[in-house]
Amino acid sequence: MPHHDKPMKDKDYDLVSTLYHALQGVEKSDAYLLDAEKAGDQAVTAFFQETRQSYRDISEKAKALLAQRIG
Repeated sequence: MPHHDKPMKDKDYDLVSTLYHALQGVEKSDAYLLDAEKAGDQAVTAFFQETRQSYRDISEKAKALLAQRIG
């Protein structure tokens, strides 16, 4: 059933939400990365660098998909 009272389609809203959470993940990963660096734990530092990059990749893909659909 279509929802005419919604400003956005569910799938587009889901992309916006995913983008938001991915960007939050980048921000949190930055903070956690600093903690790992301060502790001198190279394995955990590498993990949070990879995590941050994964969140960045997700956010870039979500932005591209949104631009195609609502831009």
